[in-house]
Amino acid sequence: MAQDRASWTVKDEAALEELIQLMNLRPEEGALLKDLGPKAKEHAPTLTKTFYDRLFAHPNTAEYLKDVSLDRLHGMVQEWFTGMFCGVYDTEYARRRLRIGEIHVKIGLPVRYPLAMIDVVMPYGDQISRESAKPEETVAAFRKVLAMDVAIFNQAYEDNQLRHLAEMVGGERLARRLLSGS
Repeated sequence: MAQDRASWTVKDEAALEELIQLMNLRPEEGALLKDLGPKAKEHAPTLTKTFYDRLFAHPNTAEYLKDVSLDRLHGMVQEWFTGMFCGVYDTEYARRRLRIGEIHVKIGLPVRYPLAMIDVVMPYGDQISRESAKPEETVAAFRKVLAMDVAIFNQAYEDNQLRHLAEMVGGERLARRLLSGS
């Protein structure tokens, strides 16, 4: 039987803080990204159009967009994207990202769909980052932020899955063992 893992004890707010620590975004990296905030805002409408064009072209993702305000959806994606250029990546930033993941979980959106959209977002972030005085460093910083966002979105899915499985089997430890196949 596999042993328990220390990471299994990291929950809730501590999991967000752990991700922030793991990504090790330095203040200089945040400053580089923050300087590009206006550029991100400028590119956000084009990114959003590309983002939703893809989602609407696929019947299984389009079904999640029926009867939803497109203006609201566009605004949320633009806010999410420009937020990656805010310059401060603290617990409050992580909480906002977790709420986005929780909304995806709540509407029953399979995790594969938000993950598949990263290839739409990354080129826009990279393009903007290359306009920095330190393009290589800024692209690397943007990708760290994007990776952290993806990890936080996934955390929302994992938390939900674990919570439900723990309720079914009578405990989180057993649920984790089942999920790990041990």
